[in-house]
Amino acid sequence: MLPEFSGAERKALEGHFSNTDRPVFALTTPYQVDRGALMSRYSRTDKSMRRIFLDEFLHNPDRGEKFYEKVLIEYGDDSVAELGEAQIAIEGLTNIAVKSIEDRRIGLSYLEKSSRYVSWDKKIDGRFGYYRDPDIMESRYADMYVNACELDFETYSKSIKPVTQYIREKYPIDTYTFADKTGREVPYERLEDSEDIKTAAKIYRGSTRAKALDIIRGLLPACTLTNVGITGNGRAFEYLLVILAGSKLAEERRLAVQIKAELDSTIGSFVKRVDDKHGMEMQEYLSGLKTITVRLDGRRCRGPMTRLVEYEPEKKAIDRIVASILYAQADGISYYNIRTQVKKMRQNQKNAIIRKCINLRQGRRHRPPRAFEMTQYTFDLVNNFGMFRDLHRHRMLTMQRQLLTTNLGYFMPAQVDEAGLGSEFRECMNSSRDAFDKIKNKFPSQAQYVVNFAYNYPYIMRMNLREAVHLIELRTVPQGHADYRRVAQEMFLQIRRVHPHLSEIIKFADMKTYALERFESEKKTESKRKRLK
Repeated sequence: MLPEFSGAERKALEGHFSNTDRPVFALTTPYQVDRGALMSRYSRTDKSMRRIFLDEFLHNPDRGEKFYEKVLIEYGDDSVAELGEAQIAIEGLTNIAVKSIEDRRIGLSYLEKSSRYVSWDKKIDGRFGYYRDPDIMESRYADMYVNACELDFETYSKSIKPVTQYIREKYPIDTYTFADKTGREVPYERLEDSEDIKTAAKIYRGSTRAKALDIIRGLLPACTLTNVGITGNGRAFEYLLVILAGSKLAEERRLAVQIKAELDSTIGSFVKRVDDKHGMEMQEYLSGLKTITVRLDGRRCRGPMTRLVEYEPEKKAIDRIVASILYAQADGISYYNIRTQVKKMRQNQKNAIIRKCINLRQGRRHRPPRAFEMTQYTFDLVNNFGMFRDLHRHRMLTMQRQLLTTNLGYFMPAQVDEAGLGSEFRECMNSSRDAFDKIKNKFPSQAQYVVNFAYNYPYIMRMNLREAVHLIELRTVPQGHADYRRVAQEMFLQIRRVHPHLSEIIKFADMKTYALERFESEKKTESKRKRLK
């Protein structure tokens, strides 16, 4: 039954709800704390939400604040903390700090400044945009650090134009086709309409510049300043603040204070516990985890490396997945019972069930059913840090990583040498390595700042097959960066080697190579713009 409201009540509800007479409605009230408190109160009464608002919130502006203090502080109901949401922007943080923030994989969503579409050659007040860590700058390593970073940015800045020119000479515009005003694909020299020619030039310029920035981004050091936007709930922000506050890096500790101040002004009730005993205990616990170590023998691995190191036999994996597929359609039969029956089935019968799932997928966005989460893969990876930044965005998996280092070598794209900039690139890598080797003895965490994107970085990724489908198919699309496309393609080949039948669910992995990765994507974007006009 829909609640009935008087004319005055309907007027009072306007601006707080999208409608007053339908069973589905949106909260539009501008008071962020009220929204969360209202949602939480909604679960503890038989009143309708709009009636709760009229009776308990409309004339009681402090209701939300008091409610959260009671539930979160007194009772510790963590789920309620997810009802408070905030959006914040952080500008001028390093690629070390932004990765620490983005390690938080649940409850927060991120949008970060791109190294493909934005160049880092501009100076602000006569200085390049990189972080000057106070511990380093107050030490005898300050000049070495600054000299290494300045060399990186000077080389990066002066490389943009010649690398872009090299790309355009190697892949001239007249070797590509573009859509004319009738929608037909024709060679560039056969375009006649001035608008078509203008659009083609824009597409070509955008894709070639993106290619050039992709090639030289390895020069950038990890101290390069970037921007990130974060959307998230109170519980996730609370944990983020605890992590940052306990960091060994002054930058991250300062960010904890700054982020907390902004959250206090928007969803303060949801992050109050960061300052109390709960927050202190969490910091001590997390600090204690970092002390768990033993001396390990073995040679350091050299990159690049993509190695599948853990998986289960395919027959066992198929049994798990088939049993899970059948369980979802069963009528009250236990999973144990179904597993027992599946083990007795003929292998070709089980393969046929898997085949049906494969055949039903008609596009990349047709995700496999959750049954394909029943088998796991662990990859041991050593890839350049610039590429890691892209794969790091996949959060539906387990990722463990180490500190940045210069000890595992670096990756220089062949095009750098071809463009005649190889010696300058190597000089930057050597300068950074020399600075890192000296700084790390005194400041192992801070030394990461001087490491370039091109240096190889060790980490592991453990994912189920369903997530592997998503990661591999997404990261092999034609417009993807060449570095992570190679890694995703190698992941697919290694999964196919150990699970030849199951790997067929990864139907849309693109195993080709492309000269201008962004070209077709830029064409589609321009086509969409024309339709919108």
